[in-house]
Amino acid sequence: MLYGEELTAPLTIRERAFARVDAALDRRLGYYPLAMRLNYRHGFHAERMQPGHPNWMLDTDRDGPLPRWPVLERGMERWFFSAWRHVPRRLLAAMRDDCCGLVLSNVQPASAVPFLAAARRLRLPVVAHVASWDHTVGKGVISPHCELYVVQNRVMEDDLRRYHGIEPERVRVTGWPQTDLFHRARPRARYEELVRRLGLDPSRRLVLVAGNTPSNAPYEGAFVERLLGWWKGGAHERVQLVFRPHPRDRRWRERFAAAEGHEGVAVQEASYTDIEGLATLLQHVDAVVCNAGTILLDALVGDRPAVCVLYDEGAPAGESWAAKNVVGKHYEELAASGAFYRAGRFEEVVAGIERALERPDELAAERRRAVAQVVGAVDGRAAERVVDAISEVVSRPSVEASR
Repeated sequence: MLYGEELTAPLTIRERAFARVDAALDRRLGYYPLAMRLNYRHGFHAERMQPGHPNWMLDTDRDGPLPRWPVLERGMERWFFSAWRHVPRRLLAAMRDDCCGLVLSNVQPASAVPFLAAARRLRLPVVAHVASWDHTVGKGVISPHCELYVVQNRVMEDDLRRYHGIEPERVRVTGWPQTDLFHRARPRARYEELVRRLGLDPSRRLVLVAGNTPSNAPYEGAFVERLLGWWKGGAHERVQLVFRPHPRDRRWRERFAAAEGHEGVAVQEASYTDIEGLATLLQHVDAVVCNAGTILLDALVGDRPAVCVLYDEGAPAGESWAAKNVVGKHYEELAASGAFYRAGRFEEVVAGIERALERPDELAAERRRAVAQVVGAVDGRAAERVVDAISEVVSRPSVEASR
């Protein structure tokens, strides 16, 4: 096992100089400028982009100094994906000596660029996994030079053709590997054990309240306080709450502090590593309350009634974050599905929770249709299909001969 930061660290003064020049050029005509221009060109996140946005993918200050002319942008893309960009010497040597192909779990981050450049220079086949349902429509440009692209659904396949110029013949639809974890049934006994560890009563109704990032939901702390006020006002007799901060929320202790110390309420830590616990909750909780993001899809995959919060509790007049989080191109099919309750004010959050508790199967058919369209096949075999797609590329005779 090798680590990326070891392979890409400059070794000499000359290499450090090349790396600085490459980084300076990238800031002006590379990663973020191209992401901004893709958004402008197709109208992705038009309502959300603004100068100084804390999500750098939406920060128009990172647009770069060049005019938004198609001919210039084509030249920027050619440079960005060029085989002759700076590639750290150690990385190039390791790939030349040991690789018969490159597999990227996420083809789009800036950290993938040196690996893509090295693969082109060495003429190695690349299998590019497009990591999530929203990445084709607003998370930056995608290299057109990979041999195979792995996506989770037909919508993403069409996005690659329409917005990135990648032919369907080079795309494999596999479903979403994360859903394999949610497909496997967790027994009720495991759920009850988890709820007891949280200090809650597994015999009572439970609502999971899932957070978003501070950059996407800066007023989430006020929503937590408002929801707790409703709960204390009488709902505590009928339902318990478990708050789950977003894994990237480094301020979660501050933002969810109001929920601490109440019998019948639990706050989980912000974590990427307790996916097993999340899968267990999403198969048994009575309802899910969230703003947007992957957790909404996870709830639908788990067939949980969901309430999507589309307003910002306590935000100054004129500010809108929650609603803008669900206006992206990738949300069009999900928003039109009718698979969850929409809440444009707090009273509608409460009404959605009450309806979910009273009629848990009301939107079950809509949830199934939305999952089939947006997530793809959920049969526990998506990861197997990804492996098969990778194997087809790296085990071809022409690749074997190059070892």
